[in-house]
Amino acid sequence: MPTPADQRLLDLLSKWLTSLELHARYATLDDAAYARAQEWPEHERPTRWVIEVARQKTLELRKLLDERIAAGDERFADALELTIFLANLVGSQHIERFIPLAEPPQPAAPDEPAAPVAAPAPDAVGSATREMPRPDFEPVAADPPAAAGAAARERTGTTSITREMPRFPSPPRPPLEPAGTVARVERKAVAAGRTRADTPLPAGVREQVIADAVRLLQWGRKWHELAELVARIADRPPLADVRRILKENKPQIERQAKQP
Repeated sequence: MPTPADQRLLDLLSKWLTSLELHARYATLDDAAYARAQEWPEHERPTRWVIEVARQKTLELRKLLDERIAAGDERFADALELTIFLANLVGSQHIERFIPLAEPPQPAAPDEPAAPVAAPAPDAVGSATREMPRPDFEPVAADPPAAAGAAARERTGTTSITREMPRFPSPPRPPLEPAGTVARVERKAVAAGRTRADTPLPAGVREQVIADAVRLLQWGRKWHELAELVARIADRPPLADVRRILKENKPQIERQAKQP
């Protein structure tokens, strides 16, 4: 019977295979359609050859895991999880050449009837025509025909001068944030609706975060460092959710970290 670690790896490999199947379908799209297919992170678009190699290696790992589960090896899945943890924490660097996780589209919700638009209330003084607001600058009159313009210049003894339209100051642009910052990650998470306290987390995610925090404390990390370190690991929830899990389970995490 698979252990909890075995089941977590089986679920992760199934998620990867589903993602790679979607990427194989997206390989036929042009760049504009590919950009609209999912809410992608910044990455270099994978080629069909890279997707196929990743799929073959994932199937090989799945076969090897099934064999070790059938043989009763309970340490193999733990070793793989520890390797993934260390690869994300120590070995990986900021690169763009990776295959982002693609999720199957969710069924669309039924269309809701549009709310009736209320008629505007009449003014207290009746339905009198309102005067349009006058601009702060003087409008420029159209140039008269050539003959009329010449006659006007002869009468006034002056030449016509083209007036320049007034320039309105453009609003200042907000400063750009560098890619990969924590603020940008949290803002994307808020926009996606994933950092709300009432958002349910997938099964096993809370236990993964707690186990990661226990290992980091045993390795000498400080408590204030745990949230960002755990959030960097693959398939972990956003930073705000990690902080919430650590806060809610701090006594348990500290108790388990002191155990030999």
